[in-house]
Amino acid sequence: MALIQEIDYGTPVSKAEKTVSLIVDGNRVTVPEGTSIMRASMEAGIAIPKLCATDMVDAFGSCRLCLVEIEGRRGTPSSCTTPVAEGMVVHTQTGRLKDIRRGVMELYISDHPLDCLTCAANGDCELQDMAGAVGLRDVRYGYEGDNHVVARQGGELNARYMPKDESNPYFTYDPAKCIVCSRCVRACEEVQGTFALTIEGRGFGSRVSPGMHESFMNSECVSCGACVQACPTATLQEKSVIDIGQPEHSVVTTCAYCGVGCSFKAEMRGEEVVRMVPWKDGKANRGHSCVKGRFAWGYTNHKDRILNPMIRENITDPWQEVTWEEAFAHVAKEFKRIQFQYGRGAVGGITSSRCTNEETFLVQKLVRAGFGNNNVDTCARVCHSPTGYGLGKAFGTSAGTQDFDSVEHTDVVILIGANPTDGHPVFASRLKKRLREGAKLIVIDPRRIDMVKTPHIQASHHLPLRPGTNVAVLTALAHVIVTEGIFDEAFIRERCDWSEFEDWASFVSDPAHSPEATEAYTGVPAAELRGAARLYARGGNGAIYYGLGVTEHSQGSTTVMAIANLAMATGNLGKPGVGVNPLRGQNNVQGACDMGSFPHELPGYRHISGEETRDIFEKLWGVELNSEPGLRIPNMLDAAVEGTFRGIYIQGEDILQSDPDTHHVQAGLAAMECVVVHDLFLNETANYAHVFLPGSTFLEKDGTFTNAERRINRVRKVMTPKNGLGDWEVTLGIAEAMGLGWDYSHPSQIMDEIAATTPSFTNVSYDLLEKMGSVQWPCNEKAPEGTPVMHLGGFARGKGKFIRTEYVATDERTGPRFPLLLTTGRILSQYNVGAQTRRTENVAWHAEDLLEIHPHDAEQRGIHDGDFVKLASRSGETSLRAKLTERVSPGVVYTTFHHPGTQANVITTDFTDWATNCPEYKVTAVQVSPSNGPTAWQVEYDAQAAQSRRIAEPALEPAE
Repeated sequence: MALIQEIDYGTPVSKAEKTVSLIVDGNRVTVPEGTSIMRASMEAGIAIPKLCATDMVDAFGSCRLCLVEIEGRRGTPSSCTTPVAEGMVVHTQTGRLKDIRRGVMELYISDHPLDCLTCAANGDCELQDMAGAVGLRDVRYGYEGDNHVVARQGGELNARYMPKDESNPYFTYDPAKCIVCSRCVRACEEVQGTFALTIEGRGFGSRVSPGMHESFMNSECVSCGACVQACPTATLQEKSVIDIGQPEHSVVTTCAYCGVGCSFKAEMRGEEVVRMVPWKDGKANRGHSCVKGRFAWGYTNHKDRILNPMIRENITDPWQEVTWEEAFAHVAKEFKRIQFQYGRGAVGGITSSRCTNEETFLVQKLVRAGFGNNNVDTCARVCHSPTGYGLGKAFGTSAGTQDFDSVEHTDVVILIGANPTDGHPVFASRLKKRLREGAKLIVIDPRRIDMVKTPHIQASHHLPLRPGTNVAVLTALAHVIVTEGIFDEAFIRERCDWSEFEDWASFVSDPAHSPEATEAYTGVPAAELRGAARLYARGGNGAIYYGLGVTEHSQGSTTVMAIANLAMATGNLGKPGVGVNPLRGQNNVQGACDMGSFPHELPGYRHISGEETRDIFEKLWGVELNSEPGLRIPNMLDAAVEGTFRGIYIQGEDILQSDPDTHHVQAGLAAMECVVVHDLFLNETANYAHVFLPGSTFLEKDGTFTNAERRINRVRKVMTPKNGLGDWEVTLGIAEAMGLGWDYSHPSQIMDEIAATTPSFTNVSYDLLEKMGSVQWPCNEKAPEGTPVMHLGGFARGKGKFIRTEYVATDERTGPRFPLLLTTGRILSQYNVGAQTRRTENVAWHAEDLLEIHPHDAEQRGIHDGDFVKLASRSGETSLRAKLTERVSPGVVYTTFHHPGTQANVITTDFTDWATNCPEYKVTAVQVSPSNGPTAWQVEYDAQAAQSRRIAEPALEPAE
């Protein structure tokens, strides 16, 4: 293996359809109109020296290395900023050009430390490469640049380099090595959209600065790594490269954090990861990354990671390490005993949205074919099941309609219940770029998220609705669109049922749904809402992106259907730049749903009661499947408390921290006789486990993830599993111990089985993914290379369905005891329950969960910024520190759920979505009061966790 080399064409590709031809050094090349001479030359295989140019950002033309001569033109223009023209004749290598380039390079080197042999970038330095490319052999000038803060003492030069900035945990900044090419500044602006960097000073004293004399850590930098990736020298350098050295081979794989599904090159030395570099050919991220995917992979080697299987009789006993064979045999024996004693339905399983499609498929197969029931569920239902239900009813498919590239063609974006700068940062960067180009934004969110206003983008409308009133706000938007006649009648008549539209239109036209009528309980000003409705309906291509702030409500499914109604009413479906797009929270939420992780659905969203569908699997698996839907997670816990559900296999999920009403989850787990946890660390759920099976990270496995745009991406193993087995092999071991006789030797065979049984995956194979890079389902006979945009000619169900969306207030109400509304969300540096990111340097940005509270509410309660407060609801109470902010409105408080010390879900209720049982995380009536520290429950919880995590010392083998 070797390092995978990516070609840097110097400037971005032109998207023009018209082409022009030119001659470069005697070679004819044809390229799209608007292409730079530099890129055209690279297309012809002719590399022009460059330093300031890279194809990730627009041309800048400052380094003066890429000069060329053009017949018929005077001077030596820069090839990066000069577009091609028909018949142009270009010369890239002449005596004159060679002399100019050597002179320019000599000036660069004169202001650069010559410590190449000991520099961390040695062998991966563009300045070094270009010095060789232009033939520089001697430097006539002294090293007197201000970047080195050179002082003269007694006629002698004494270079006192400016100190490095090592404040960021992941990379260093060495100003002495800065050549002021501005690539990092432009990457921060054009790719990331943060504008955290600038050039300060003049002449030799100029250099990159992360703000007004701030360190990188104290600046607006979000540590996405774009600046490090763009830097052609060692000015910005990963600390891992400094510590380990330059990588010697690389493997392309897929990030295991959020639903964007970024592609990365894992650059390695042996089996040690040196760095993760975003892959330019990744169609989801297009060469960009965030702090999590780029840097937060160190949990793979964390000391907390469990590498040996463990069992124990009772949860009060210390863990005992065993062999894999002993663990598999114990699990099989216990599950068989429980089923014999309590019945076939007394056991079940939970799949993981962090695991691959292949691993998830095997878990649901184990439950259905091995346990003989349909008691399988997933965290994907706990977050996004209303998406599947709502979009399935309206369009006939249960997934987003567009690819991420579609955002480049949108004119108006509605962002509702999502905070992409924190939850989906790479997509957020693409969205911000489109907004800077002129697209308009409507934010519907109780908080003033970053997308509402930053120095370089601003939402046209922010509708700060009260938590729980999503349906009322969306129906009011529809009211304006219908009553003002700004709907797309032609689209509706062609693509939808007109009589259903008329019924829906009469419903939304009711004066009770007007913005003026709903303002009293939504809190959204009527004039602002009317303006937003008109902008979405009239503003051109309109796209809706939403997140858990839509689905995690008692009316989550209703809200999704209301979103679908808006898109159909305005004709914003079936083309680029429009659509309905759920932003999935975890890396394989979409895949977990696709793979049949629900108790009522087989892979491909087909109901378990369908005989034809069951027949497909029964013939292949050689078993008879139960036609009755099984239990969802809350039902499993209810049944456990009642005594009828006694065993569970949990792959890669921490339901004690992530699921609502923590007391109820505790009670259910404590009542079970065999809880099997399969994970990387002894998580919170493992406090109640009897068997722990160590998991493998995404770096240690082969498979596929399916991202939020339905893109199936390869996950490739870059190192041997530290626990000895991939996660699919662990599930296979349980199946073999139960006598199922499965025969898999590689995950590709599992994908072949998925393709053979699931219509939307019919054409998918590892060979196709190697050829295409990635594909978006449906990928079958009708779409052999996948489907980037859904519903081009019609809906999967035939006609799009308009559905009435009556607003029904949640049963969770505020009152004198609990007058505030709590809503929850995520933060950029942490991920989900934090099991991975808390074990990286990301804790430098978010070491604990904080409670955001408006200064008015804090003042009423005598609370100051940083004070410990008690957060109490009808379900429970916890304590955490307060953060006073006007991001939340009076009457609303907000916190994250990344740290188990807080256990925010001890507060959330057991109310759920009416159609899918998706928990209502986003609306909880609470009271906030001053506190002296942890609550009694937190103290008790910590004590139980400490006792539960004891691991017995391995027995010493007797001496010979």
